[in-house]
Parts: sequence; structure tokens; C-alpha cells
Amino acid sequence: MLRPRITDALKIAMKSKNKAQVSTLRLIMAALKDRDIAARSNGNPDGVSDDDVLSMLQSMIKQRRESIKLYEQGGRMELAQQEAGEISIIEGFLPQQMSEADITAAIDAAIAATEATSLKDMGKVMGTLKADHAGTMDFSKASAIVKERLS
Repeated sequence: MLRPRITDALKIAMKSKNKAQVSTLRLIMAALKDRDIAARSNGNPDGVSDDDVLSMLQSMIKQRRESIKLYEQGGRMELAQQEAGEISIIEGFLPQQMSEADITAAIDAAIAATEATSLKDMGKVMGTLKADHAGTMDFSKASAIVKERLS
């Protein structure tokens, strides 16, 4: 479902000669092809699933946010703005992100479901959250909240 959306968006961006969108979408397609090749070598002829694509897009956003911080520290505001533009394009393919309240409620439910009591159980809780909320939850925020709750 995501692949055709990305491909269609690339075609539209190419027709409208939107260079920033074309380059960002080509980066997404290249990363997707790399993951497909790796999946095929592991015995999955269909490539990666939509959940894996969502995970890939979230990691691309995370990388760009880190780059923005570094560019801002280095005084390279034009590059930071370029990265921010790429983030907005990538976010267009992600489902609606969960609010803070929804994340907290999901974490409470995952802690109850896994019967987690200490930080040793954090991996189980995060695994449950990733399985249930792939693509909709900011796992860096969730990780901090889970750590706080289990401490």
C-alpha cells in the first residue's frame, strides 16, 4: 500500500519539477530497494512489509532530526532547513502519530499486558508497543516514558 503511494508521489513530483520532493522520494525509494534486496537474500521474495517500510521512514526522520541539530550547532541553517523539508515530505507517508495521552495509555496497557515490574522488563514492553503501534508511535518518547514508569 505504501509502495504505490511513494511511486505515484515521485511521478507527480517529477512532472511538477519539484526538485526537493524528487530527491527526497528518490532517497526513500533507494532505501526501500536496499531493504528489499536484503530481505530477498534472507528468503523473503516479496521484499519488506509495510510495517518495515513505516519503520524505515521513521528511522529516516530520526536521522534527519539528528542532522538538523548538528547543522544548527554548526551554523548551517540552510542545510537544517533542507533536512526539515525532507522530514515534512517523509511524514506525509506516515499515518497520524499518537498524541502524548495516547502514548501514555498504550504504555500503561503494554506494561499491564506484559506484567512488567522493573527495568529488566523494558524490552518486553517495547516489543509489545512496536508490534501494536508500528508507524504511529514515536518510540524514542515511548522509551523514555517506559523507563520512567518501570524505575
